[in-house]
Amino acid sequence: MRHHNENSASEPGLKRGYSRVAIIGWVSLLLASLTASSTFGTQDSKPDQPDGSVRVSMRNVRYRFMESVSVQINYLIGSVVPLGDHAMPVIEDKNSYKIHIDSAEIAISPQDLASLLNQFVFARPGSPLSDISVRVLPNAHLSVKGHLKDKGDIPFETEGALVPLPDGKLRLRAEKMKALKIPVKGLMDAFGIEVDNLIKSGQVPGVATDGNDLIFDLEQMLPAPRIEGKVTKVRVESNTIVQTISSDPSKDAKALPKSPGNFMAVQGNSVQYEKVTMRDCDIVVLDMDPRDPLDFFLDRLKEQLAAGYTKITPNFQLRIYIKDYGKLPSKPASTANAKK
Repeated sequence: MRHHNENSASEPGLKRGYSRVAIIGWVSLLLASLTASSTFGTQDSKPDQPDGSVRVSMRNVRYRFMESVSVQINYLIGSVVPLGDHAMPVIEDKNSYKIHIDSAEIAISPQDLASLLNQFVFARPGSPLSDISVRVLPNAHLSVKGHLKDKGDIPFETEGALVPLPDGKLRLRAEKMKALKIPVKGLMDAFGIEVDNLIKSGQVPGVATDGNDLIFDLEQMLPAPRIEGKVTKVRVESNTIVQTISSDPSKDAKALPKSPGNFMAVQGNSVQYEKVTMRDCDIVVLDMDPRDPLDFFLDRLKEQLAAGYTKITPNFQLRIYIKDYGKLPSKPASTANAKK
């Protein structure tokens, strides 16, 4: 099998060709293999799950949900579970599966949180807020500013501590609330709408209010693929919000495979990618440049694959080295305009 270097497959069409050929070659080798057990690091071998879920683990991954919305996954242990009528996860169809988290530490910057609120949560018609910004204050509190669209775009600001709730959601416990720089009693006084209407309308996924407080539900806030897990701890640092998610206390960072560098691993059962089914999969995606986090963007995975290379272990396990998304060459403006 041909290994690609960073300069190979520079043309978009050629990239797709290399990617498709590589994947078909990988699968052919996997299906021909009589060795099905996982030997990645020292992770214990487990039987396939009857629900079709695939075991997943990650370390030091910048996971992009959108071009400008990403989270930093310090570590994650869980499973990829097919949804609906899907018998297995279809990797390129982000609505065909969810990521169930047993244990994880995930961080998000104030800038990414603001982008998430502006471009996804409050992007739907009828949403009450716009132009949201988030910053971390010296006392580790959060300041959230924006405009009230149905009130003539008047500015508002709320400030307070972020705390986890027993149901796994996050509460921004507001200590100060202003609209047009005038103190108000609560967010509903500023919004001028009922809490029930805000929640039931479905116009603001994952965000609710309780008096002065904002309630965030990460399971609903983030774009697909959906995540499933309850936040048990949160800490606010200089320019990041770090959340600990845990549904199984026996699983933490110590349970990760003993492998150096940054990685994403999927093992057991079957997954589908580009209409090709990989059975009893044992796939590890690794970082070509381990000096910084693995920058992964599913929407541009083909290009990341084409810029990298692949290794097959003696047991026919797949080890895929990809280039960080942020280090891919930018598309020429003329090419982008020609496609419009």
